[in-house]
Amino acid sequence: MSDVEITRKEPLTRQEAAERLSALAAALAEGGHVEIELGASTVKMHVPDHVRCEIEVEIDGTEIELEVELTWSTEAARPARRRTAKTAAAH
Repeated sequence: MSDVEITRKEPLTRQEAAERLSALAAALAEGGHVEIELGASTVKMHVPDHVRCEIEVEIDGTEIELEVELTWSTEAARPARRRTAKTAAAH
């Protein structure tokens, strides 16, 4: 179960959908601070340098659904463990 979930569904033209995706892509490329407008509200978040991406296409009769999902941890990344002569010999 999620701590917080915000969802907004609305009809868009293909051009409007492209503009939203382009704005999201530009924000990700420019430094990882992303703002997503959800009606009268805006959600601001930081996206780290590395994310997991899932793309799903679902066809159900006459309806096609395309989902692009980015997932990342909010925990600070742990520094890589330094290899010593002892651990290097074990590998």
